[in-house]
Amino acid sequence: MPSHIESKLLPFQRDGVRFILQHGGRALLADEMGLGKTLQAIAVSACIQDSWPVLILTPSSLRLHWASMIQQWLDIPPSDILVLLPQCGGSNRAGYTIVSSNSKGSIQLDGLFNIISYDIVPKLQNLLMASEFKVVIADESHFLKNAQAKRTTASLPVIKKAQYAILLSGTPALSRPIELFKQLEALYPDVYKNVHEYGNRYCKGGIFGVYQGASNHEELHNLMKATVMIRRLKKDVLSELPVKRRQHVFLDLAEKDMRQINALFRELEVLKGQIKACKSQEEIEPLKFAEKNLINKIYTDSAEAKIPAVLDYLGTVIEAGCKFLIFAHHQPMIDSIHQFLLKKKVGCIRIDGSTPPASRHALVTDFQEKEATKAAVLSIRAGGVGLTLTAASTVIFAELSWTPGDLIQAEDRAHRIGQVSSVNIYYLLANDTVDDIIWDVVQSKLENLGQMLDGHEKTLEVSSSQPRSSPAKQKTLDSFMKRCNSTDDMEHWSKLKRPRHSATSPF
Repeated sequence: MPSHIESKLLPFQRDGVRFILQHGGRALLADEMGLGKTLQAIAVSACIQDSWPVLILTPSSLRLHWASMIQQWLDIPPSDILVLLPQCGGSNRAGYTIVSSNSKGSIQLDGLFNIISYDIVPKLQNLLMASEFKVVIADESHFLKNAQAKRTTASLPVIKKAQYAILLSGTPALSRPIELFKQLEALYPDVYKNVHEYGNRYCKGGIFGVYQGASNHEELHNLMKATVMIRRLKKDVLSELPVKRRQHVFLDLAEKDMRQINALFRELEVLKGQIKACKSQEEIEPLKFAEKNLINKIYTDSAEAKIPAVLDYLGTVIEAGCKFLIFAHHQPMIDSIHQFLLKKKVGCIRIDGSTPPASRHALVTDFQEKEATKAAVLSIRAGGVGLTLTAASTVIFAELSWTPGDLIQAEDRAHRIGQVSSVNIYYLLANDTVDDIIWDVVQSKLENLGQMLDGHEKTLEVSSSQPRSSPAKQKTLDSFMKRCNSTDDMEHWSKLKRPRHSATSPF
């Protein structure tokens, strides 16, 4: 394993890599959400570099996340990372090879790492079977639980054919042992080859082959551990985890959702040019005012554009079954998230500016004490202070705040006294939206701002446009809170330029 990766792995993550390699590179990595399954899979792939190229099957919402993680950890050009997307729009500042899945011609998967969504596998099955991928990683492999689904029947032969197959899922069986069968068959078809034997033994038999029950739990668990599965829970490895870890998740926005944003950015470029050409302060003032209004408009419209991708990502979080906090700023985003959770029948509370103060205590108690209440939908300002929500150790930001202190305060609803777990924080970002501008503002305020990516310290690792470069200095966000909260959030707007950082520019 490359030393720069090995040195960053926690002891239990090194054990995970070792387990997969000792089991012939065919294994189910079933660690609980937030324990770095992606990083472990990347480390395994680095150990079997002679067998590249690698095929990665993933839910659509995680394609760009995989690309950024690979670029972060492996010493390969970003152009060797191929991502199959519905359209090739966007700036692609990271420099990945983007291929359109809607292309009329033939699709070529010729990257060193080829990242595609499960939904496109049926369309590409012939190509995938002919491509001789020796290494296949199937992320969120519980997407293959339904034996009749097209994505399952198309994906299984590809996984079976590979020399190395790594399945990742924090919830490999969402409710019934039968949901595990196809994943196990994909890895070890010689051991798990007869669904009827499996169903009769581990699913309480069943009527006419419909295996909905559960039986012989301990035997199945031991069999899986002996053959394919390694699973660690947060509580098992808490002594090895940092108290707080931040991570970027890059969203893939549809071209139709980006049209208005792109038009506003073109308008902003024109306005910046006019400001630069001004000869006097009198000329600049009205243009600066117009610039602020335009950036506000971009902020609002970016929230609208991100909604579909945020909801898509939330679908994978819901399946993980953990409690989580999700923060947003704009009402349409908060409303959409809340309605989505209700539609999915996820127990949730909601606290925003319209929530009466008298109601908040009861909502917090509900979230803290009721197992069925899985989500807290919160506005960054109203839900970011004065609440203790330590029943969750997963925090998601659908949007950003101009003030870093607001983000810290919101994170610390979960990361405070009473929290018995390590807190995982996910920032959902979209290129070519207001997220680009806000990062420039935040970075300007905090001098050097970094991300903890499956990290190991409380400080935030700082990185420049080259993700692997070492930081000149490191700061903690918290040390800047007082200064940031008193800073005028708008004062940097006039200095803004379109971002120079890559898609993996860390936070």
